[in-house]
Amino acid sequence: MGEFLTVGAADAVAEGAAAAFEVEGATIGVARVEGRLYAFSDICTHQACNLTAGGDLDGTEITCECHGSVFAIDTGAVVDGPASKPIETYQTREVDGQIQIEV
Repeated sequence: MGEFLTVGAADAVAEGAAAAFEVEGATIGVARVEGRLYAFSDICTHQACNLTAGGDLDGTEITCECHGSVFAIDTGAVVDGPASKPIETYQTREVDGQIQIEV
């Protein structure tokens, strides 16, 4: 089991939106869907585009703006290619108004 690191204020991620945070040299996306926080690698496994920068969040799926790969942010699974490798996901929680991610 890893340790939880505080990455930013909880109000930095609005309902139905996603934002990117730098965590120990990695770019991690955090999305809020139906009040729940999801944390995932913000880098598309197809050609390394940022998912939160211009991607489209629809429920628990995010579509990469570069080539249209779709990932499930709760499991990391590829829903639709061209990406063939899943993205990494992380346990997340909200504590005292702060977002924490397990690394």
